[in-house]
Amino acid sequence: VPHPPLIVPGVGHGREREIKSTVDAYREVARRVAALQPDTVVVSSPHTTTYLDYLHIAPGPGARGTFARFGDATDGSHVTYDEELVAELCRLAREEGIPAGTSGERERDLDWGVLVPLHFLQQAYNERRAAGTEPAPYRVVRMGISGLSPLQHYRMGQAVARAAERLDRRIAYVASGDLSHKLTEDGPYGLSPDGSVFDRLTCDAFASGNFLSLLTADPGLCERAAECGLRSFQIMAGALDRTPVSSELLSYEGPFGVGY
Repeated sequence: VPHPPLIVPGVGHGREREIKSTVDAYREVARRVAALQPDTVVVSSPHTTTYLDYLHIAPGPGARGTFARFGDATDGSHVTYDEELVAELCRLAREEGIPAGTSGERERDLDWGVLVPLHFLQQAYNERRAAGTEPAPYRVVRMGISGLSPLQHYRMGQAVARAAERLDRRIAYVASGDLSHKLTEDGPYGLSPDGSVFDRLTCDAFASGNFLSLLTADPGLCERAAECGLRSFQIMAGALDRTPVSSELLSYEGPFGVGY
């Protein structure tokens, strides 16, 4: 899923209507997750603490955050972390030689790469409550990305799946990340022909379930496209390793120069 803050009404002030397809798809995804009632929601975000050589997992009992930096201090989330799953994930990372853990947290507050998906998930849970169905609460595991190789990100996703299996956790994995930031001349980084190429590659992977292409994408192409979410998607791919996947692309658009 993407994470444009303007998709939240208190930030967008009407501009969210310009990405209606993204909004509708987000709501549908959130409804599906809420119907599954996972024990834990695992979120990877490019805007959580990031290091070149280390995959950071947020420590502690929980965290909160709002969209105050984008002009809306009233909309936000307060989550409880799944500390047992975090501990198991760290233990598996040590066993497997994956440079990952809870050290080096620089920002405790939830970032917008986590807040945006949680905004829609909370809406879906509230809808179920309004309909008379009280969903079980979920906990959260939050992690960043890194400068490590695609294989290391994939292995991190595999560790997520193994940790969940060992603890008998039903998890939903949320790979937060936008696509290219170079789709239009007036976009945040200008226009690059590689922007649309990268976005087609990624959308094809999501539509087909062929996640191998997310691991073998040309690094030069990815850099020229100014992508945001690829390494988050690579962790997701690892979490789905050896799992039968029914893949569906619900929406893609890029009206503000960024691929959603």
